Amino acid sequence: MYVPPHFDESRTEVLHELIRQHPFGTLVTHGADGLDANHIPFELAPDGPLGTLRAHVARANPVWRELAGGAEVLVIFRAGDAYVSPNWYPSKHEAHMQVPTWNYMVAHAHGRVTVRDDERFVRGLVARLTRTHEAAQPVPWKMGDSAPEFIDGLLEKIVGLEIEITRLVGKSKLSQNKELRDVRGAGEALQTQGECVVSAAMLACAHDKAAGV
Repeated sequence: MYVPPHFDESRTEVLHELIRQHPFGTLVTHGADGLDANHIPFELAPDGPLGTLRAHVARANPVWRELAGGAEVLVIFRAGDAYVSPNWYPSKHEAHMQVPTWNYMVAHAHGRVTVRDDERFVRGLVARLTRTHEAAQPVPWKMGDSAPEFIDGLLEKIVGLEIEITRLVGKSKLSQNKELRDVRGAGEALQTQGECVVSAAMLACAHDKAAGV
């Protein structure tokens, strides 16, 4: 991924928070049939210097067999993206030297995968993912709500994946290369349109810019 210095986000704790808040990642692999991509919810664990990603795929999905040898993989996490009109930059109306762009925040986690085809690993992973994503529900669903034999049967149909992150690359393109008033103007315009994630990040960027951070 091309990352100009002004868009670079290299802080591990910031990228970890991005992954936790947006855990639905794209697993990119290269097998016998070439490049492949699978879209999977991940769990981020603090194991290792850069963390460890855990997920599961259907046993019928050939990707886990292709990864059995411990292949290198890439997982892409996207926090948000938004089109930015040049009309939202105050400076455009003076110098007419702005063009459209697209702002976004992403994290690329590179690592080596281990296939975990064991019931204990998969059961624990599914239980933790369920607790995490059901937490906001009025009455959270839990695995014990279903008959044990039903859950056992489903667990037999999935296989676990564990990825030790060896390189973490982040990019936050939030118009940091623009004037303070332009960052703020575009952020406020996105907010007015109902876009929440990128606008909030841009306005936070404008605040930091104003504070000289």
